[in-house]
Amino acid sequence: MTRPSFVTVHKLAVLVQLCFVVALVSACSSLEPEEPELCNEGGALFSDGFEGTTDCGWQLYTGRGVSEIIEDGVLRIETSQPGLIGWTLAGQEVDDVVITTRASQVQGPDDNAYGIICRYQNPDNYYVFLISGDGHYAIGKFQSGRDEIEYLTGDGMYTPSEAINPGQAANDLEARCIGNQLSFLINGLQVDSVSDPTFVIGDIGLAASTFQPGTAVIEFDHFQAITP
Repeated sequence: MTRPSFVTVHKLAVLVQLCFVVALVSACSSLEPEEPELCNEGGALFSDGFEGTTDCGWQLYTGRGVSEIIEDGVLRIETSQPGLIGWTLAGQEVDDVVITTRASQVQGPDDNAYGIICRYQNPDNYYVFLISGDGHYAIGKFQSGRDEIEYLTGDGMYTPSEAINPGQAANDLEARCIGNQLSFLINGLQVDSVSDPTFVIGDIGLAASTFQPGTAVIEFDHFQAITP
């Protein structure tokens, strides 16, 4: 199943995120957690249960059809502009990593995309592991010099998978970025693995988008990054 690429709207997202970074620099003295020891539970590189009691340094943004907030034990991304990918970063710098989270679509069209980011270097360069409410997945790459996302799986298209719980059901997502290998596990099952040498280190985070009119609301419950 093909989907529209994040083209012009991705450029808008770049501008939004760049403005956001500038605002962060002026408004915050540091992106470091207030209590770092509580953001690496169990020896993890990074861990956040989104209970709201500790600032783990998430870069949250609201504006231009995207809203990101931590409340009620989840990190919630709302997006109402079709094709605009909204993302939030944990403010970490890691290379080989295994990232897990539980994601739920609680509102909006099933024709959407949401998931995990790894090796984020800047708004033009990162990997993203996505699923959709209508049961498709993809591993994608944004790279400087390209106007749109490059899908590394499914011959450049989203791929259907029965491992995905469709609609508003929760899905356990796991992204493994180890060396040149990028592997995607959904609800405990590995659905795909590809090799790409482009990025070796970077930030980690979460992303969401919709491809149809309406507001997509995605909730992420407990984010964890560990050494493989």
